Amino acid sequence: MDTLQNMRVFVRVVEAGSFTGAAQHLNTTTAYASRAVSDLEAHLRTRLLNRTTRRIALTEAGERYLQRCEQILAYVDQAEAEASDAHARPSGKLKVHAMTSFGQHYVVPAVGRYQERYPDVHIELTLAQRMPDLLDEGFDVSLTLATGLPDSGLVSQRLGSAFSIVCASPAYLERHGVPQTPSDLARHTCLQLVAPVFPPDKWTFDGPNGEETVALGAATFQVNVAEAMAVAACKGMGVGLIPIYSAISGLRSGELVWLLPEYTSQEMNLYALYPSRQYLDAKIRTWVEFLRDELPATLAADQVELRQFARS
Repeated sequence: MDTLQNMRVFVRVVEAGSFTGAAQHLNTTTAYASRAVSDLEAHLRTRLLNRTTRRIALTEAGERYLQRCEQILAYVDQAEAEASDAHARPSGKLKVHAMTSFGQHYVVPAVGRYQERYPDVHIELTLAQRMPDLLDEGFDVSLTLATGLPDSGLVSQRLGSAFSIVCASPAYLERHGVPQTPSDLARHTCLQLVAPVFPPDKWTFDGPNGEETVALGAATFQVNVAEAMAVAACKGMGVGLIPIYSAISGLRSGELVWLLPEYTSQEMNLYALYPSRQYLDAKIRTWVEFLRDELPATLAADQVELRQFARS
């Protein structure tokens, strides 16, 4: 039995004053309207309407039940309207995860530009190096950097890619010399960024001679956040393999020097992950569309700017 639908029929019968009038309004048959009310009464074990051949009248229990039905149906209508509006109009809280350094450099500014366009959306941004469980932790969208994605059942949108470059401070290079090839790095103090997808004891480069791998010595400094790696390199603690979005500020200020510019490493794809395509909430849809329009151009602009800092 569809209790909610039968409640709607019962309310309409009372409003119309007859089963026939209710049936006409609901575009159904008088028999269906009568059966719906009878099913309700059987379910409740209570008579709701007294019937005669000419009229109907609410019982005392029917009057109380009518009030509750009207309240319940009003709440249901309101809930349906709000849910439908969420599909059509971006509003409410959007819970977003992003990788820490990438999020600081690209996502935080993007949030500001997005909210200028959609001021009714309130974004709760969590920056963390780990990939969260979107369903268990309640995230609407995760922005993650990875070489590839496992089969998780999530919807993914590729938004671009980023890579890492070798950098050091002018003071460090003055003391220890400038490496000319990847193999020269074995004689330098190499700072290590700890990440699950990259081995801690070697760096692999793509360059003019194809792929080259350099074995690193014992680490004097390890850290799990690229921004902290960039700070360590700026302070002359060693040579760092730093994602471009974390290195570019130091390059602009002159605190970092880009070494081996013909080589790149640790190229990763940027993905937006979210749970489902079906009945997608408007705030999720517009956020992903906004990032798909904005981020590729921003990533490309940083890579173009990077070329002016090349040092052979």
